[in-house]
Amino acid sequence: MTEKNEKFEIKGVNHLALTCKDMKKTVEFYSGVLGMPLIKTIDLPRGLGQHFFFDIGNGDSLAFFWFPDSPESEPGITHPENLVGQGSITTANASMNHIAFNIDADKIEDYRQRLVDAGIEVTPVVNHDDSPEGAHLDVTPSTFVRSIYFLDPDGIQLEFAGWTRALGAGDVSHEPATADDRARYLEIQEQARRAAE
Repeated sequence: MTEKNEKFEIKGVNHLALTCKDMKKTVEFYSGVLGMPLIKTIDLPRGLGQHFFFDIGNGDSLAFFWFPDSPESEPGITHPENLVGQGSITTANASMNHIAFNIDADKIEDYRQRLVDAGIEVTPVVNHDDSPEGAHLDVTPSTFVRSIYFLDPDGIQLEFAGWTRALGAGDVSHEPATADDRARYLEIQEQARRAAE
């Protein structure tokens, strides 16, 4: 089920713009390892840096800025400290947590092996489902997306994600949290941490 946007005729993602430390390494990874064509390069005026665009399919792009004066990244603030399943993935408000590239779910094991063969550290396949745990290593009746996670040269967490079923009205069943819910959620986290000890 696809909901129609009644306010704006948005046609998808034109591009996401991120920042990298080394544009050459970024091009080698996204074009060389992931095979994304480099489609536009810009040298910014007055020595401000560069802005490069990669084709990620369906007319969408992923763009990177390189600024010579960018501050260093800070894991746990600018991007997750860990891959999914290996520790905390919390990031700061207004940061980007990860990018998920859409793939066919039945290709996930093959794509995982291709990344491993390219020397990329990659998680096992995560089958996200509606269980209390939220995911399993095996596909369950409520699995809705299959994912693998890995990092780019700057530590940006990337995901290959393949939907396993169409989403429907029953998939929207939670009230959005507010800033006032913070203490309650942190208490749940603390209880879970103590239970795991």
